[in-house]
Amino acid sequence: MRRPLRPDEARLWSLVASTVHPLPGRHAPKPPEEETVLPAIAAGARPVASPQKAATAKARLAERHEPYGIEPRRRQRLARERDPIAARIDLHGMTQDRARAALERFVQRAWEDGYRAVLVITGKGVQGDGVLKRHTPEWLAAKPLNAIVAGVSDAHRRHGGEGALYVALKRRPRG
Repeated sequence: MRRPLRPDEARLWSLVASTVHPLPGRHAPKPPEEETVLPAIAAGARPVASPQKAATAKARLAERHEPYGIEPRRRQRLARERDPIAARIDLHGMTQDRARAALERFVQRAWEDGYRAVLVITGKGVQGDGVLKRHTPEWLAAKPLNAIVAGVSDAHRRHGGEGALYVALKRRPRG
């Protein structure tokens, strides 16, 4: 459960938010009315997200075709090996171009074979900020993979932990 922001926290947040600039090609969000927001926060009122806002956020995510986290229960079944990890690919030691091409071929073939979940081993990198680890979710979110990837999540420690990803694949259409 979240606690309401204190007035000093709300002022600090508004200062931080005023320094943020939208990405190129995106519209700047409208700043909230300070007179209406700050007194409500100071009075202890908590903003409530409406179902419309939640649906809008999901629609925006779907428009960008970004894979999101695997449902928690499905991730748990994968970690406990109750759902099969149908195939694995190890991208260690590959260049970015070679790794992306191999990943695209691997995921496409796994989906064509009807697999529902695969494991992608990226490694952690020297200081935990490996290039492949950082770029793999972006590659899975880009075309042509965004049409077949349902979700991406860090793997359980027994499957590689932070150096590996579970990739959930969408069902193939029958026919």
